[in-house]
Amino acid sequence: MARSALKIGVRDLAELADVTTATITRYENERGGINQATEVKLRSALEKAGIEFLGETGVGMIVRD
Repeated sequence: MARSALKIGVRDLAELADVTTATITRYENERGGINQATEVKLRSALEKAGIEFLGETGVGMIVRD
C-alpha cells in the first residue's frame, strides 16, 4: 500500500531500504514475515520517501502520502 502510494517498484524500495527484492516480494505476497530489523529498514525508507504512518489497524498500517 505505501509502496503503491509512492508509485515506486519493488527494486526501488529494496534499494532505498537496503533489503533484497525477494524479501519485499515474499512479504507483499504473504509468503513469509519479516524480522524486526527489516521492518525498521522498510519503515524508515518509506518515511524518508514521504509516507506518514498514522496508526495500526487490525489489517495493516494506515498511511498518508
